[in-house]
Amino acid sequence: MFVAWIRVALVSSLLLALGSASLQAQEWREPYPEEAQPDRYYSEPAYREPAYREPAYQEPGYAPAEAPRYGEPAAPESAPAPAAPLRRATAPLSADFIVQANQAPMDGIPAKSGKPDPQVLKLQVLLDRVHVSPGVIDGRQGGNLNKAISALQSMHNLPPNGRLGPEIWDLLQVAADRPVLMDYTISDRDVAGPFVPVMPKDYAEMAALPKLAYRDPVELLAEKFHMDENFLRNLNPDADFTMAGTIITVVDVGPNAKARVAHLVADASTRQLLGYNENWDVVVAYPATIGSADLPSPSGIHAVKAVAENPEYWYRPKVNFQQGNNDKPLRLAPGPNNPVGTVWIGLDKPTYGIHGSPEPSKIDKTNSHGCLRLTNWDAQELVKLVKPGVDVEFVDQTPTASVAPAKAAPADGVTVGAGDYQPMPPPLQ
Repeated sequence: MFVAWIRVALVSSLLLALGSASLQAQEWREPYPEEAQPDRYYSEPAYREPAYREPAYQEPGYAPAEAPRYGEPAAPESAPAPAAPLRRATAPLSADFIVQANQAPMDGIPAKSGKPDPQVLKLQVLLDRVHVSPGVIDGRQGGNLNKAISALQSMHNLPPNGRLGPEIWDLLQVAADRPVLMDYTISDRDVAGPFVPVMPKDYAEMAALPKLAYRDPVELLAEKFHMDENFLRNLNPDADFTMAGTIITVVDVGPNAKARVAHLVADASTRQLLGYNENWDVVVAYPATIGSADLPSPSGIHAVKAVAENPEYWYRPKVNFQQGNNDKPLRLAPGPNNPVGTVWIGLDKPTYGIHGSPEPSKIDKTNSHGCLRLTNWDAQELVKLVKPGVDVEFVDQTPTASVAPAKAAPADGVTVGAGDYQPMPPPLQ
């Protein structure tokens, strides 16, 4: 009897131990992959894992013809919920920044500041309206603003010292007929896309994209109104830039220039491009990135050979330069983030030209591969003003006289004919 009881107890203990072991195994099992790597599975819930591994997929570096196609996202299965009432954005720069900018006095010199200044903003916008580009409009003082003042002085036969004084404000009165900041309603077209949220830097990866489009509506709107992206965001902190109908505050730069450009002068020392009419009057001026020490821009005089809007970019490492490990030719699609931006003005010197830029804030702050680089919006204005045959001279000191001297006599043994070099006007004393 006692032995039987012992056997029962041993069996019970054994079963209890096995149950406990089973319970512990369930509690300490290895986690499933989605539990071990939640970011991998949940960071982009709109996409399923198979979408990233199509049968024809290859790692970046394949030829453009083998690139996968990027389709538009599927329409939602159900209609979206009604949008909340739109609310006008407010400016965080100061409670009255918009009013201060629109009512800023047109006299004196703004004090230097580490943040956007209403009077500097007004100065930038008015200069842009008279077709003397200050570059990216951000309400801050800088070299591009000084160069714009210098170009305005050249337009009016004043010493181009780049200094702000009463005469500058007087010259800008003609463009001060309306406020410098205005309301703008974001349109369906502004938010339609397609957009490329993460723009690759490697040319092989860029070559796989069907369009080198804007990254988002903010970038599109900033370029549309010649503004710095961060300044646009800070001016409209509560705005939903992705929703058509949203009202935002932007600068009013006015229409593009209409005067025909007959001569272009690229000054490598001041990093500026000046456009003259047939009488050698300055009609447009732009800050520019002009070559580099390793790949300088051409010297002397050249001519516009061809113009193109929304150009493709053909990367040829054996002809121009090599980017990274890319040693084969590549075709990069058109778009504002194309390496030459939205405009190409080709010169009669092969591989050299005047073009836009995917990074407008870096104009005159970085080097180029020998070409002359402008903001996209300045290049878009210029391409409408020039035509093949316009002369382009690269100089170290920009001439500023408004009237060209008589054509120089040819040297002995030199035949002068149509299209010969026309000497540049001397610097204004």
